[in-house]
Amino acid sequence: MHDFSHPKLALVLGSGGVRSIAALGVAEVLWREGIAPDFIVGCSAGAMFGALISMGHATPDALKIATTLWTSEVTRQYRWRAIPQMLWPKLSKFDADFSLRDDRLIRNRLERAFGEVKLEDLRLPLRVTATDAVSGDAIVIRSGRIIDALRASIAMPFMFAPHHVEERRVIDGFVSDPLPVSAASDAHTVIAMGFNAPMPQLINGPSRLLAQVTSAMTNNLMNAKLEAAQSSGMRLLRISPKLERRIGLFDTEAMPYVVEEGRKATEAMLPTIFKLLNARPQLIAA
Repeated sequence: MHDFSHPKLALVLGSGGVRSIAALGVAEVLWREGIAPDFIVGCSAGAMFGALISMGHATPDALKIATTLWTSEVTRQYRWRAIPQMLWPKLSKFDADFSLRDDRLIRNRLERAFGEVKLEDLRLPLRVTATDAVSGDAIVIRSGRIIDALRASIAMPFMFAPHHVEERRVIDGFVSDPLPVSAASDAHTVIAMGFNAPMPQLINGPSRLLAQVTSAMTNNLMNAKLEAAQSSGMRLLRISPKLERRIGLFDTEAMPYVVEEGRKATEAMLPTIFKLLNARPQLIAA
C-alpha cells in the first residue's frame, strides 16, 4: 500500500457507452495500490459505472449489474407518437421533451440497481454531470436520488427525453463536456478516464454522416476542455485504454474485455501515476 499525502484526488469518468465500463478496471488497480480517490465525477455512461464504484461494489458484482443495466434493449422501446411528431410537429404537439424511445425500461433498471440511495449518502462521493438543455451549460448534480442524476446524465438527445431536475430540463452530459475534469477543479490531482468518439470510416447513410459530425465535435470539445484544464495548472493524467476492436455503445458482451483493458492501461501507467501525485502540473495522456 502506498501512502500519498495529497489534499484531494478525483477520478473523472467520461462518456462512451460500454467503453466507459473500463472504469471498473481502472478503479480496481487504483484501490489495489492504495490510491483511493476522494470523490468520483461521472458523465453519461461514465456516471452510471461510477455510481457502481461509489456504492462499493467489487468489480465482479459491478460487472454483473452492468450487464443487466446497460443493454441495447433500452434503445428498442419505441414511442408510437415519435413518427407523427416528426412528420406533423404542430398537429402532434412536438415539444422540447421529444424522444424516439420510451425510457420506462431504463428507469426500471436504474431503480433496481440503485433504489432510493441518494448521492449525498454515498461513502465515496459522486458528482454527476449533465447539460442544461435551455442554456447549454454544464451542470454538476451532487445531491438527490442517484437514479434521477443518472437518468439526466444519459438523456441522449432525440433518443431519450430530457429529465427534469430541480425545474431544469437536463440532457446528456456529453453534450457540454464529454470528460468533465472541470467538475473536479477543487481536487489537487485528477485521474481522468475517457475515450475519443469513434469516427465512422464508411459514410453510406444519414446516420453515419451525422455520427461523423457529432464525433468530430465531441472530440474537439473534449480536447479543448482538457487543454483549458492543463493551462489552469490542474495536475491531470488521462487514461484512455487501447481497445483493439470496435465497441458499440450497447455492446454488452464486450464488457469483460473492456474492464480488462482498463486494468492493463492503468497498470501500465502506475509509474506515471505515482510520479504525478508529486509532480508539477501537467497533462499526461496514455
